[in-house]
Amino acid sequence: MAQDPTLDRISALSDEEHALREREAHGPLPEEDRLRLAEVEVLLDQAWDLLRQRRARRDAGLDPDDAQPRDIDTVEGYRQ
Repeated sequence: MAQDPTLDRISALSDEEHALREREAHGPLPEEDRLRLAEVEVLLDQAWDLLRQRRARRDAGLDPDDAQPRDIDTVEGYRQ
């Protein structure tokens, strides 16, 4: 079975987040990097949500490819 492309996206975003956090550990990030870190965090939340949707659809016998990314407001609203 081929790996879910969503996992590839999560892996790439996670790598980027870790690289930015590593740089942050050595001193304040430039504004551009701080903004990118915030963006990456949101994109990761969306990707994880999509992966959960895909897995739930597959487990229910439905086509996981029918899962759709949810908008940022919806995904970020789960935290509240």
